[in-house]
Amino acid sequence: MVQELIVGEVLKPQGIRGEIKVKPFTDSPEDFKQFKRIFLDGAEYKVLSVRKDESAVYLALRGVADRNAAELLRGKQVTVLREEAPEPPEGSYYIADLLGAEIITDSGKTLGTLTNIRSAATDIYTLEQNGKEILFPAASGVIVAIDVGGKKITVNEKRFFEVAVL
Repeated sequence: MVQELIVGEVLKPQGIRGEIKVKPFTDSPEDFKQFKRIFLDGAEYKVLSVRKDESAVYLALRGVADRNAAELLRGKQVTVLREEAPEPPEGSYYIADLLGAEIITDSGKTLGTLTNIRSAATDIYTLEQNGKEILFPAASGVIVAIDVGGKKITVNEKRFFEVAVL
């Protein structure tokens, strides 16, 4: 399993005191309040304060004292160590644990490998099949089972072909 989880991306500096605006990749921006430290390009930063609004999280970090220092962090991915991240609720998974999983139908046919998940009202999964991308929503009845340890995602074949964009 992946030891670091990507939890957001630095959008821009916020104000003149070194605060950064982060686009969260977590289910809830509230998760950021649990993080005592984050990593940006492998460098560790202690989280001094966290505030949020409906679309972003604002972080004050030790060592980022002004807007110029915050500007240098623009576009960087925010990561945390897996052991410091909250456990996902039952039936939820970290995207990092699903990427690379083999997608198979409930009849045993291999469809391809999961390469991307786009967050939306219903997550959009991208699988690669012989160099071609196929998109499908993780809608009700499409995904039958997820085996994180075995890196397999089983889909209902009939439902999959009804909703997939080939």
